[in-house]
Amino acid sequence: MSKVTDTPTTESRKADHIRINLEKDVQFPRLTTGLEKYRFLHQALPEMNFSDVDARVTLFGKTLSAPILISSMTGGTDMAYRINQNLAEAAQARGVAMGLGSQRAAIEKPELAYTYQVRNVAPDILLFANVGAVQLNYRYGPQQCQRAVDMIEADALILHFNVLQEAVQPEGDTDFAGLLSKVEQVCSHVSVPVIAKEVGWGFSEQNACDLKNAGVAAIDVAGSGGTSWSEVEYHRAPNAFHARVAASFADWGIPTADAIQYAVKGAPGLPIIASGGLRDGIDIAKCIALGATLGGLAGPFLKAADQSLESVDQLIRELTAQLRIAMLCSGARTIDALQRTPLLSVQ
Repeated sequence: MSKVTDTPTTESRKADHIRINLEKDVQFPRLTTGLEKYRFLHQALPEMNFSDVDARVTLFGKTLSAPILISSMTGGTDMAYRINQNLAEAAQARGVAMGLGSQRAAIEKPELAYTYQVRNVAPDILLFANVGAVQLNYRYGPQQCQRAVDMIEADALILHFNVLQEAVQPEGDTDFAGLLSKVEQVCSHVSVPVIAKEVGWGFSEQNACDLKNAGVAAIDVAGSGGTSWSEVEYHRAPNAFHARVAASFADWGIPTADAIQYAVKGAPGLPIIASGGLRDGIDIAKCIALGATLGGLAGPFLKAADQSLESVDQLIRELTAQLRIAMLCSGARTIDALQRTPLLSVQ
């Protein structure tokens, strides 16, 4: 495989994002996910065998061994290729879902497509393609979205919404006007279900309602409390002006716990993916009890994949064990039962 040469384009931005996420503290300084405000009522007498706890869940016709999503992160560079291969191979072995990073780099330069292609090591996983929703106002349409799907043989397409990230980037694409009708066109014309995903600032109840009406098949709330992409852009800023502007938004957004509940109310019946600051299987369990179908993590998986395939595999095993123990100790034998398990508020 030939070496990817960075240029000051989408491609070099991808390399910056990987480096900054691995080397810098880009967490929200004060704002939390809100998940710490909830606890399960411990069941000392669950009346079940731990071996009977069933964490399987089905989404878009594929059954996962646990409701875990390796959230969309990267692509477009040699390093991203290695990371995606490690993530996908572990996802295949453990039966969990995976999203790819924004595929704009490979749509602009098809020779970069290999950095996203993981079916060689993960033929069976639930796999999500990914395009920025704002690109629908920059010469993208259903055709480019379908190219992203076909490029990686995806089961669904993520349209990610990152208005704050684009606004604080000096080179950002900031025309978010009239997107809903274009999202509706994509939903109507691409061959797979469409997922609307934020990137770390959450959706409001009205956002969720509007997106459901536009035809999306699921919503990934990606709330606040984990990686702050305004902090990432602060570290990328070319001068003090842009750095100060980005830094002022370090604690902006809707905490993940609130975003899940907004999505459940705004888009009743749609599968909700919870992401944004989840750190263990107990967090995933709490999100499911709040109404989610899957729990997604990015940062912990990025760090694991940068180390080795074995580190990713270990992380999935740990998350699954934590989730299943939380299910046992809250008396929920299945994911369906966990979704009906009340949480205690400790505010």
